[in-house]
Amino acid sequence: MQQLIKGIHQFRTKSFRPLKGLFQQLAHGQTPETLFITCSDSRIDPSLLTQSKPGELFILRNAGNIIPPQGAADGGEAATIEFAVAGLGVKDVIICGHSHCGAIKGLLDPARVKDLPTVSAWLKHAETTRRIILDNYRDLKGKALLSAAIEENVLVQLENLRTLPAVASGLIGGSLHLHGWVYEIETGEVFAYDLKSGQFVPIAEYRDPRSEAKMRRRVKGAI
Repeated sequence: MQQLIKGIHQFRTKSFRPLKGLFQQLAHGQTPETLFITCSDSRIDPSLLTQSKPGELFILRNAGNIIPPQGAADGGEAATIEFAVAGLGVKDVIICGHSHCGAIKGLLDPARVKDLPTVSAWLKHAETTRRIILDNYRDLKGKALLSAAIEENVLVQLENLRTLPAVASGLIGGSLHLHGWVYEIETGEVFAYDLKSGQFVPIAEYRDPRSEAKMRRRVKGAI
């Protein structure tokens, strides 16, 4: 706790002052363009990872970056997403999984969380992920199996996200775009799901679907 108090003092005396104008502006409201959904794991810092300033990311965190589908739970996830999309008008939603995820380890091996009934119940919202892994990745073990589960879970949660009314409406209207990422803690590398290849690729190789759509429109207009 003393370390945290010391950190607050350093924030007030060093970090806050250069950004005082920004914080004064943010006191009047927020206009983030991105909702960043990720795990509660202490090894992930979304703002550090994306080098974002205060006010640029609206962040939702929970164990396993899980989004229950519409009507499956009364937790804060759906409310937070609805506020971000319909209230704040974010343009992009990112679901970001990560390597060495304890929640996914518990999903694959329920014995790990047998003494944590609330965690066990929460992980049921990722049952589709577990089933996909059991039925389609029987040849994988260890780290490879965990990595596959982490990636599949991001895709499953993106599908769950699409069931939420505000998200579905934004997607149909073209005002909202979804992205699936996986962050590798030990290397700092981020992989994004590429719709064209159906694979997670290094973020430097990721083609934003909107950019491709704009390119196609320009080409069509030129013809």
